[in-house]
Amino acid sequence: MPTTEWLESEIKSILPNSDVEAIDLHGTKDHFHIRIIDDSFSEMRPLQRQKLILNHFREHIPSPIHAIDLKCMTPEQAQNSGDTVFDPHGGGTGIHIKRNRKHQNKE
Repeated sequence: MPTTEWLESEIKSILPNSDVEAIDLHGTKDHFHIRIIDDSFSEMRPLQRQKLILNHFREHIPSPIHAIDLKCMTPEQAQNSGDTVFDPHGGGTGIHIKRNRKHQNKE
């Protein structure tokens, strides 16, 4: 089963200078929110950023990973973003929940 630490490590293998935070949304190790902050994203459109990450995890989707909500930002965008994450299955239609990781205010 994937862990948040494994996800963060895998992303660091393709974006070594990134700031990565993975959250297990339900405690089931199959629904994750991943926040990635990297300078290289300034050269990419939002879909290109997400495709880079999703292509890396392709063999793990839909099993054992069922859902990944990606927030791929430049450092400037991260400064202006809120402190919530999106749970794509929360309440059946998706909900925003407060980030609760110990390093949420790291950036």
